[in-house]
Amino acid sequence: MTYQSRKIVIIGAGHVGSHCAFSLMTQGDASEIVFIDIDKPKAAAQAGDIADAACFMPHPALIRSGNYEDCRDAAIVVIAAGVPRKPGQTRLDTMGDSIRVMKEIIDPLKNSGFQGILICISNPADVIANYMRKNTGWAKPRVFSTGTSLDTARLKRVLQEETKIDARSIQCLSMGEHGDSSMIPFSHVSIGGKPLLELMKEKPDVYGNLDLDHVLHRTRTIGMDIINGKNSTEFGIGSVLADMVKAIFHDEHRIMPVSALLEGEYGQNGLHIGVPAVIGKNGLVEIIELHLTPEEQNLFEVSCNVIRKHIALADEI
Repeated sequence: MTYQSRKIVIIGAGHVGSHCAFSLMTQGDASEIVFIDIDKPKAAAQAGDIADAACFMPHPALIRSGNYEDCRDAAIVVIAAGVPRKPGQTRLDTMGDSIRVMKEIIDPLKNSGFQGILICISNPADVIANYMRKNTGWAKPRVFSTGTSLDTARLKRVLQEETKIDARSIQCLSMGEHGDSSMIPFSHVSIGGKPLLELMKEKPDVYGNLDLDHVLHRTRTIGMDIINGKNSTEFGIGSVLADMVKAIFHDEHRIMPVSALLEGEYGQNGLHIGVPAVIGKNGLVEIIELHLTPEEQNLFEVSCNVIRKHIALADEI
């Protein structure tokens, strides 16, 4: 796949879809962004609103509303359609409504002749990515979700708050479900290249009081805190999507946590879940298998079982 036009289609022009488009515009890598939404006036209005800011962006880009025919020559299609979760809801609680929306998208998307990469954002992200891959019949490298990339950004924020070290100097990731069963392989967290678990022993006055259970809990619940306060999350996921698009368009071969299909990796098969993976111009290049401790492996398997159960439920809708 070559990216001459760098055209991106975003299906869903709500909070998430519109902020993805704005983040893409501020990044300057897309040449054209097209909204598709059942609410056509809203899609056109979102495009017009963002277009007003175009002259302040790094590079010119066309942004407009359109239809599924626009997917034919798109490099990337982003699925941001669905029903946002409400205060008190988990991401998995939105599954039924989201699957029904996906059923309306699959055939028009397949019939468009789209040959690019499909990135799913709609929740529950792991289940939706798995559902779209199976029902489009597209290859593993072409279909994945943002997975635990946003969870990882939140983890970095929590660790920065707890350690007072800039997030850019912290190497870490969240794995598993993009949701309440996510886990953190603390054995692979490092600060400035030094393992966090070592720092906790060597510098107990600085790191010894770090509560890892609290770090995990905060990483899991930040999203709900935001929803309780403003009924949606949007800026973080928009930035995550734009960063992922950058890795694809520039063929960076960058490692980031995405919800990818496991085919034996981590002892799991037949489900999408958040794992570190190499991302390049053709999408998913390789899944990176970390050596997890027995406790971490168990937590990851618990998360896999949650996703596996809901994949089965999704197939019955």
